[in-house]
Amino acid sequence: LEERNKYMQLLNKHSLLHVNMKQFLRNYPSDAHPMSILTAMVASLSAFYPELEERDPEENIDLTVTRLLSKMRTIAAYTYRQMNGLEFIDPKYEYSYCENFLNMMFHTSVNGYTPNPVHVNALNKLLILHADHEQNCSTSAVRLVGSSEANLYASVAAGCCALWGPKHGGANQAVIEMLNKIIKEGLSVKEIVEKAKDKSNTFRLSGFGHRVYKTFDPRARIAKQMCQEVLNVEGMHDSLMEVALELEDIAIHDDYFIERNLYPNIDFYTGIIFHLMRIPQQMFTVLFAMGRLPGWIAH
Repeated sequence: LEERNKYMQLLNKHSLLHVNMKQFLRNYPSDAHPMSILTAMVASLSAFYPELEERDPEENIDLTVTRLLSKMRTIAAYTYRQMNGLEFIDPKYEYSYCENFLNMMFHTSVNGYTPNPVHVNALNKLLILHADHEQNCSTSAVRLVGSSEANLYASVAAGCCALWGPKHGGANQAVIEMLNKIIKEGLSVKEIVEKAKDKSNTFRLSGFGHRVYKTFDPRARIAKQMCQEVLNVEGMHDSLMEVALELEDIAIHDDYFIERNLYPNIDFYTGIIFHLMRIPQQMFTVLFAMGRLPGWIAH
């Protein structure tokens, strides 16, 4: 308990950004991709906090870890604010990690925003589900750069660059784009499934199959449940969720998908959860990076 409280205090203490760093972030175009800002700002931490270079990271592991975990969350939230032309909101002492992130993103002086407990719980679980996951592309990038004894900020910035790629961190965004296309073009789910099974067609179903899991991704089961919880609290009908459920039901009962172990993966539902929480698609990979960060640091 004592260690936990100390860790929480460190996370809170190091959550603010240097005032000049905030100004630096303000100079990015409002239409810049959030991952370009996140990557550059993480690398820039070594310029604003150079004392990390002068210390033995093994002796200062708490400072090293909490500073990056806390400031990267603040950078991510400020990136959203910059996209939308909003003033930056400082983190609050009384809020938890996820509460602070949502409040820094969505609070304004006129909307009286308070983080919804269901959203906070969903985000907390999603960050855990996106945690370190074998020797994937971004983790390998962090380890490779770190092997040169580059500082932690540079190594994690390399991981952000790798995660930025659509074949790695952009998968949940691809799912949303696919579902939106189905709805916009008035396609039936059966038509989409047949297109995916047609070898002569270049169309591929996003959110199905995994390089590690050859069965239903266990993380996807949790994400699906959270998706329903968030939908229930919003008290609304969502066409994306409806299409996703229909698509999953057809695919998991189709011999073509069963024989090839093409089951829904975590990306299939996480994008819908973010969508229901009104987080824009361009921010999806940023949240993925926040979840993957503790594992990168551990490596």
